Amino acid sequence: MARGFFITFEGGEGAGKSTQIERLAGKMRAKKYDVLVTREPGGSPGAEAVRHVLLSGAAEPFGPKMEALLFAAARSDHVEQVIRPAVERGSIVLCDRFLDSSRVYQGVTGGLDPVFMETLEQVAINGMMPDMTLIFDIDPTEGLRRATVRRGAGAGPDRFEKETLAIHQARREAFLAIAAAEPERCVVIDASAAPDAVENAVTATVFAALEARAPIRNRQTAPA
Repeated sequence: MARGFFITFEGGEGAGKSTQIERLAGKMRAKKYDVLVTREPGGSPGAEAVRHVLLSGAAEPFGPKMEALLFAAARSDHVEQVIRPAVERGSIVLCDRFLDSSRVYQGVTGGLDPVFMETLEQVAINGMMPDMTLIFDIDPTEGLRRATVRRGAGAGPDRFEKETLAIHQARREAFLAIAAAEPERCVVIDASAAPDAVENAVTATVFAALEARAPIRNRQTAPA
């Protein structure tokens, strides 16, 4: 069986990743692709057990290194229990956040040593690099506004949403720097556009990549 395809969705808060990942999955399933949608932190039983600790801020007092280690432990379980088996059986895996979020959130704005982060990443992913990463780019002010609307009345920001605008701006710049450094893997999507326009951009990008790698007899065109 042919190897599957691993696509990650990255970007700052309120960029619309979760909405777009579900829209893309729907279109791919309509085309009879075997699609698995997952997320980080979480995605496997072991990783989901760590998710609340991270997003609630319970690990925050122990510093970014502790958070990075917890993310890495969750990611390792997620990779070995969910992502790798799915890709090896030929599925297309769509993951809401992955290694680039750790590079940005704990590495860049957490101020952790790059060598430490690189070593931790290698252990956590064990060779399971994404085939494609879509980086959803949006001005942090708008992204945070959207995140507030999404949460609804009475719900407070999570561990990462609550940080200063300057930190969110630094994260935006860090994601764009990753995209510039790894253009063979990363595609920047303008997430400030209307959801349907963003969906069209995502659909065209992903289906073009799938078509390019598929045998001629199995090629499928992007849906309208």
